[in-house]
Parts: sequence; structure tokens; C-alpha cells
Amino acid sequence: MKIDAAHRIADLDTLATLYGQPSVASLLKETSYIHPHYRAFIEASPFMALATSGPEGLDVSPRGDPAGFVAIADDHTLLLPDRRGNNRVDSLRNVIADPRVALLFLVPGVGETLRVNGRAEISVAPDLLARFEMDGKAPRSVLVVHVETVFFQCSRALVRSRLWDPAIQIDRSALPSTGRIISDIGKNGFDGEAYDKALPERVKQTLY
Repeated sequence: MKIDAAHRIADLDTLATLYGQPSVASLLKETSYIHPHYRAFIEASPFMALATSGPEGLDVSPRGDPAGFVAIADDHTLLLPDRRGNNRVDSLRNVIADPRVALLFLVPGVGETLRVNGRAEISVAPDLLARFEMDGKAPRSVLVVHVETVFFQCSRALVRSRLWDPAIQIDRSALPSTGRIISDIGKNGFDGEAYDKALPERVKQTLY
């Protein structure tokens, strides 16, 4: 789809004219450190999204564990264990090339989300790895995030989406299965049915 040039916003002045000035509250809520109120959000969150940027493009990766899985080392530092996955390591490759990261924390049942921007480093320090052991298994690395800005996002998006409303949840079978997606896209004889049958147990056995 091509946007008509007459209807495309391509400069900051035009954008500011369209949207106006940000509210006072939206500016006052931003801090350069982890305020005790924001600490509470992070400690209550079992899920977050990690956004990174690198030479091959952008990436947003879901991360989850029991609430508080992102540890607060101090008011300016977060520690994120890198759990077992598919070894694409898109986020980590990006961090090596560009340390800038953005984190979005969600808390089940809560409308507000918490946003953290900063710069990250990848650590394999033995003490850090041991700190995040689960089921006797340590993560391969820990992302050390040096916090630059922290602020909460108002609840409008989650209210509009009704994200936490059980009434709108759909059955997983209403969407294509993971095996079918890989089989249809790959078109290389991949056995999607066998993949789907083995998936539940494989996920259970490879969480950590």
C-alpha cells in the first residue's frame, strides 16, 4: 500500500500540530531510575517484551517466568536471565551490535504497563548464572540492563483490547497450529502433524 504524499506526515512540526503537546502527567511520570513504585510493577510481573535493534533489523522477544523473574540489582540496573529457547538469539545478536533496549512489563489483571529504556550487556559471570537457576539449570547468559528511563503506560490499550477478560479468550484450535505453520511455510516435507503431537511434552521438558 502506497500512502499519498499529501496525507503522509514526514516531519516533526506537522506531527506536533496534529497531536498537540503531551499532558503534564505523561511527563511527570518518567524517571531515570527504578522508583519504589516502579519496583513494585517489575516484581509483580511474570511477563515482559524485550525490544532490540541491530544490523539485520528490529526484534521483539517475549520473556516470561514466575513473577519477579527480572531481578533489580539496584535502582539503575535490571538483570534478565536468558532462558532456553530456539537458539536464534536474535535479541542477543542485536545487543552485541547495538546495546539499546526497550522493555515492556505486563502484570496479569492490571491495565497499566511499565516501560523501561536503557542499554544492555550480556554476562556469563558464574555468580549471576547461579542466581537464576531454575530446576537445577542455569541460564546460558544474563542480560544486564543499565536503566535510562522508566515510566508507566496508561491502561487505555489494555482496556480497549480487553486483554485480561476471560470472556474473549479463544480456543487455541481456532488458529493454525505451530506444526502446520512451519509445514506450510517451509514446504520442505516437514512433518507438522508429528511436530504438534510432540510439542506439549517437548515444551514441558525444555522449559529450563
